[in-house]
Amino acid sequence: MKDLTGFFSSVLVTLITLLPIVNPVSTAILLLGISEHLSKEDRNRQITLACFYMTGILVVFLLGGHLIMIFFGISVPGIRIAGGMVIGFLGFRMLFPSEEHITQKGKEEALQKPDISFSPLAMPSLAGPGAIATVITISSAIDSRHGYDKVFAFAGVVIAILITAIISWLVLRSAGFIRRILGVNGVDSLSRIMGFILVCIGIQFVINGIKDLALDAGFWQKL
Repeated sequence: MKDLTGFFSSVLVTLITLLPIVNPVSTAILLLGISEHLSKEDRNRQITLACFYMTGILVVFLLGGHLIMIFFGISVPGIRIAGGMVIGFLGFRMLFPSEEHITQKGKEEALQKPDISFSPLAMPSLAGPGAIATVITISSAIDSRHGYDKVFAFAGVVIAILITAIISWLVLRSAGFIRRILGVNGVDSLSRIMGFILVCIGIQFVINGIKDLALDAGFWQKL
């Protein structure tokens, strides 16, 4: 029962944290601007590939998060604080946008590319630095668990990534409809709301990292 509770908790927490960072609505608007040279069938195929790529990228960083930490000598509090700072920064950028999501030069390059699924759709739009930092941070938090609790927690995060990919696929397929319904101002307002949520999540990650650092006796002994 406890393992199942941990599983559903991992799914819910990861989904709430990851979905605003992935922000498929803003990617849908980007898609409309860089897929004018594609037919409807080709655009839908690019959307499907982009969601597959996003899932693969995030799962790799989730499962390889511990190895990355060992290789670079990064502590759990360090990854949580850094991840929180990245997420908070992205949130502030969404709250107070000062530049386009992708540069004009990037759009021109994308318009000339027959394949836009990996770049710029999967990276850096869907699976960007914030999403990668989030799954590594979650991986570091789960890694301290043992037995089935750890397995269920990782499985929950993978399920949440898959759900995020499915939601992203649905949103991207509905890009034209979303633009007509929300309009430019509606998309901007939704992006700002998501930005505020990200700022709160990022600050909480930093608080948890500082708390873990303060309680780490080994850290203070090294000073």
